Amino acid sequence: MKERIIIEPGTSRLEMLIEIIGDFFKKIFSKKYSVLIIWLILGILITYNRIKPNSINNYLIFKYTFFHALEHLNLYLEYPEYRDTNHYGPIFSLIMAPFAILPDILQMYLWQICNVLLLFFAIHQLPLDTFKKNMICLICAQEEYIALGEFQTNGAIAALIILSWVFINSKKDFWAAFCIMLGFYVKLYGIVGLAFFFLSENKLKFTASLIFWAIALFVLPMVFFTPQYILSSYGDWYNSLVHKNELNSTSIYQDVSIMGMVRRITGEKVQTLPYLITGILLFLLPYTRIDRYRDLTFRFQLLSSVLLFTVLFSSGSELVTYIIAFTGVGIWFMSLPRPISNFNIFIFIFALYVGSLFMTDLFPHYVKANIIKPYGLKALPCTIVWITILVQMLFAKQKSQQGYNQLKTLQERLGYGV
Repeated sequence: MKERIIIEPGTSRLEMLIEIIGDFFKKIFSKKYSVLIIWLILGILITYNRIKPNSINNYLIFKYTFFHALEHLNLYLEYPEYRDTNHYGPIFSLIMAPFAILPDILQMYLWQICNVLLLFFAIHQLPLDTFKKNMICLICAQEEYIALGEFQTNGAIAALIILSWVFINSKKDFWAAFCIMLGFYVKLYGIVGLAFFFLSENKLKFTASLIFWAIALFVLPMVFFTPQYILSSYGDWYNSLVHKNELNSTSIYQDVSIMGMVRRITGEKVQTLPYLITGILLFLLPYTRIDRYRDLTFRFQLLSSVLLFTVLFSSGSELVTYIIAFTGVGIWFMSLPRPISNFNIFIFIFALYVGSLFMTDLFPHYVKANIIKPYGLKALPCTIVWITILVQMLFAKQKSQQGYNQLKTLQERLGYGV
């Protein structure tokens, strides 16, 4: 039997229309795969429009890491097949193998689809209802669009960070450690998953698992490409990252971070280290709330904080990196206890409009071209959200017993469900 919308007497036509639209919206996005279908169509269309000689450079870099590794060439030089250089760890050459050996067109579509599926899968492991998880996907849809347009891996990195949190919460420390170390060996960012260490209920097992995966994933590429070559590649990788960090501080496309924002506004050269140390100290402050470690809300806030911190304090952050940050914004907002305060709603709308939708036609072109982009202000709304999260983690008065019961119920389930 179909549910019927009950309209209270005295309800205006506008209120009636809003209620009907809201009910329809909720029904559509309460279906598990509704957003996945949208994301997949988006990925396929973007790929179709971007498969041109001058538009797939990032993917060519990824693809040729495998072929260059087979020939024992330096993975971090610029080659005729593409412009720019590779900055991913040696294990990434192995990850690209299944894609690189396929026909050219097929491999690019498959690459995009896999990136979409991995992030969608990770978000849908969160202990939230289906509607909220789909809303998180919609919140970061614009950033996913940007990342897919550049064939980037940042959505997959966000997925690994989320999955490390998911596995720790479900007492699967071994697989949490795998996600952390894989993210680290691919793009360094994954190491931020260590921030979840104090959430683990078996820290000895978690530590042992980290050591195991650190060794296993370090050695794995050596099985296919020889130990001498991989050891040399790690040295080359380090040198490439040092050089890239130096270039980021003067680039208009890189360093879309707190440091980059300050550099663009002041016109002065900014040293990354003082900002990074300050950011780490602020990030660590909520850990003093030991009484809240078992609060599921606190844990969600920590996950969101980690995702935002990763982007805001990296000199390598660029527009395509913000899929990581806005996944954090979405998780923070959708996991807030109801009812949500007007302040939180305002901060969220500000972040979404100024930080993400400014890239669309919904935003005034003059402000976009002359203020947001030149001064790197894409980082500003995410910074405000991050500070808001830190304050909420520090000063919230949620009952720890309630949070403990939520977490206990969560851990008693066999899994989160996709």
